[in-house]
Amino acid sequence: SGPLKDMNFSVPEGGGLRFIYQFTSEPPAVSFRATGEKDGIIDIVPSTGILYLNGSLDWETKTVHRLQVESLDERGNVVKGPYAITIHVEDINDNPPEFDQIKYTGVVRQNSRPGKPFMYVHATDRDDPTTPHARLTYSILHHFPNPYTEMLFQINNVTGAISPSKMGSYYLDPQKQDTFTLVVTVKDMAGMTTNAFTNSADVIITVKESLWKAPPTIHIQENSTQVHPVNISQVHSNDPDVIYDIFEKENLPRFPFSIDHNGVIYVTKPLDREEKDTYTFFVIAKDNEGELVDKPLPIHVIVEDINDNPPVCQQAVTVMEVQENEGGGSNIGTLFAMDMDEKDTLNSRLQFKIESQVPAVPASNLFFIQQDTGILQLTSRSLNKRIVSNYSLKVLVTDAVFQTICNVEIHVIDINDWIPIFEKSDYHNVTVAESLPVGTVILEIQATDGDEPATGSSYIIYQVKEGDPNNTFIIETDHETNRGFVRINKALDFEAAPVYNLVINATNPEPLASGVQYNSSSLTLFKVFVTNVDEPPVFHETVYKGEVSEDIPVNTLVMTVKAYDPEGDTVRDVQGKHAQYLACRKRLFYFLVAAGDNAAQKSKTTLILHLRDVNDNPPHLAMDYPPFFCHPLSGRERTLIRAADADKQWYYSTFSFSLADDMNTRNNWEISKVNATHAYLSPKHADFEEKMYNVPVIINDNGKPPLEGKVNLEVNICKCSSEKSCF
Repeated sequence: SGPLKDMNFSVPEGGGLRFIYQFTSEPPAVSFRATGEKDGIIDIVPSTGILYLNGSLDWETKTVHRLQVESLDERGNVVKGPYAITIHVEDINDNPPEFDQIKYTGVVRQNSRPGKPFMYVHATDRDDPTTPHARLTYSILHHFPNPYTEMLFQINNVTGAISPSKMGSYYLDPQKQDTFTLVVTVKDMAGMTTNAFTNSADVIITVKESLWKAPPTIHIQENSTQVHPVNISQVHSNDPDVIYDIFEKENLPRFPFSIDHNGVIYVTKPLDREEKDTYTFFVIAKDNEGELVDKPLPIHVIVEDINDNPPVCQQAVTVMEVQENEGGGSNIGTLFAMDMDEKDTLNSRLQFKIESQVPAVPASNLFFIQQDTGILQLTSRSLNKRIVSNYSLKVLVTDAVFQTICNVEIHVIDINDWIPIFEKSDYHNVTVAESLPVGTVILEIQATDGDEPATGSSYIIYQVKEGDPNNTFIIETDHETNRGFVRINKALDFEAAPVYNLVINATNPEPLASGVQYNSSSLTLFKVFVTNVDEPPVFHETVYKGEVSEDIPVNTLVMTVKAYDPEGDTVRDVQGKHAQYLACRKRLFYFLVAAGDNAAQKSKTTLILHLRDVNDNPPHLAMDYPPFFCHPLSGRERTLIRAADADKQWYYSTFSFSLADDMNTRNNWEISKVNATHAYLSPKHADFEEKMYNVPVIINDNGKPPLEGKVNLEVNICKCSSEKSCF
C-alpha cells in the first residue's frame, strides 16, 4: 500500500482473482475511482483503494493496460489525480510451438553436399519472443526407413534447415530407396527443460538421381567449318548458383575448350585429329567462396577423322633388286606408303596400281603390284641384265579421295653364280688373354666373290659354323671391302674354355644360281688359345640375405659368408664393414664384405640384414584434431577415435579399447569398438559444461606379448557454429 501517485506494475498473465496494490487516502479524500483500459478485468474498490484483478490477464491479447486513478471527497469532487497507473502483463510459457504446415515435402539429389540445405521447416510460438518461452529448437525424432547406424539427414536446430548428413551424401540412392519420412520435432524453452512444449510434423523427402554426372564421351569431327565456339555438351550441378570451371589434365599451349555459367561446354576452335586425337579434362563446380561443391567430372573427347590427308611415299625413290634369272611370280619387294588419317579406317586404306614402266622392254607389263599390299612381283621370267639393267616404275597410290605417285627403281642384278672364296684356308693360331674386353677384334679375315660388286650376289656374310656353341665370337663385314672382323662377343674364361677350334664359312644373302653350291673354298679354320689371368675370389652368392630379431644380443652370429678362388688359390681373408647406423628407425642394414687371395686380388659382395620387428611399442591414439561435441548436448552424440602402433604389423592391426576404471569416467563416458582400429567415444548424458574434459582411454594391441597404452584424450565441449564446428 501507499499514497496515490504514478505507478508501474508487472503482473504475470493468468492466475485469476488477485490484489495488486492498495492506495491510502488523505483527507478530505474518502474514496477512489479508476478509469481507462480496465477491459472488465482490472478495477479498484472505491472505499478501500484496493486495485485488483477479477479475472486473468492474457499477454497474447494485451501486453500493457493503462489506467488513471483519482481520490474523491464526500461530494465526489477530485481531491488528487488523476495519476497514471500502468500494468505490464508478464508472459508465461502457456503456448506450444506450432509448425506452419502439417506436412512438408522436399526433394534432394543423390550425392548432394553434406550440410547443404535443400528444404526448411518453420514453427512459431505465440509467447513473448524476447523470452525463452518462444525460443525454439528443432530435431529429428524418427527417420523412416533408417537402414544405417547413422541418420542420412540432419536438421539445423536453430533454422530448421534440413540437409544430407555425411553418410546421406554418400549412400542416398533413388535406385535403392527413393522416399524417406522424417518426424521433425520443435520444442520451446530452447529445449532445455523437461516441461517445454513440443510439437511435431512429418517431412516427406523424395530422393532423385544426381544431376552432376559426366556426359558420355564427346565425338567431334576434325577440321569443322562451323562458327566457333560450338556447344558440344552440358553439365548440371545439384546446387544452384555454382560457378563452373575447367581443370586441364594436360598443359597444352592453347586449350581448345571452355565452359559458361550454365555448365555448357564449348570447343573454341577446329580440331586436327592428326595433331591430337583425344582430350581429357575435368569440369568442376565451385561455390562463391571458391570451394568445390562436388567431385570433379572427367570429360573425354574423341576427335573423329575425316579424309584430309593424301597418301605419302615412304621414300622419294624406292630401290629394289631382282636377279635376272628370277621366275614369274617371284616377290621383288614391297612399296611402302602411309596416310596420316586414322589407322584401320577407309580414310587411310591405300591401294596400289602401276601407271607406267620405263623402258617397256621386252614388254610393258613385266611387273605386277598387289592392289592392297604394295608387294611387287615379276609376271614372267623375262629379265636380261645385258638388255636392260634398270627399270623405272610410277605407281599410283590412292585413298578414297586423294592420290599420289610413288617412284620405284628396279635394278636387275647378275645371277649369283660365284661363291665366296677365302684367301686362306687356315689362319692358324690366335692367343688372347681371358681378360680382354668384349668387343675386341682378335683377327681379320678376307674372302672374295666374282659376282657383280655392291649387290646381294657379291656381299659376304661370315659366320662361325663350328667350335663356338655359346656364341663367344661374332664376325662383322665391311660393306665396301668384304673384310671380316672377328670380335669377342662374350667374356672369355680360361677355366671354362682354354681353346676354341673354329670353322668359319662365307655366304651371300642372294640365293646361288641353279647348279652352283658352296664348297670348302668358302670355309677357313683357326684356333683361339685363351691364357689364364689371375682373377679375384668369387663369392658363393651374389647377395647374401639374412633376418634377425631387433632385440638380439651383441656378438650373436647372424650369417656365414664363403668365397673361393677360380685358380684354386686359398682365400686368405674375409672382411666386413657395415654401413653406418643412421639416427632413425631402420629395418635394413647393408654390409660390404671383401675377400682376398694370395695374389692380393679382392672381390666384394653385399650382405643385406633384415631386422624383424619386436612388439616393443605400446599403441597410441592417431588423431589429427582433438574430438569435440557441440554444447548443449542432445544425448545422441559420438565421435570416432583411431589407434595406431609404431611396431610393424605383419598382417593387420587389432586393438581393443576400454576406459580407465574410475567412477567419474565410467559415469560420464562410454566406448564401443567399431572395427580393428577404430572405436566410438560417446557421452552418457547431456549434462556437460562448456569446457575441456580429459578422458582416460586404455588401448591394447595384439602383439606377442601384447602391450597396453593409456592416453588422456582431451575432449572439448564447445559452442558450435551452424556448420557443426567449434567457434
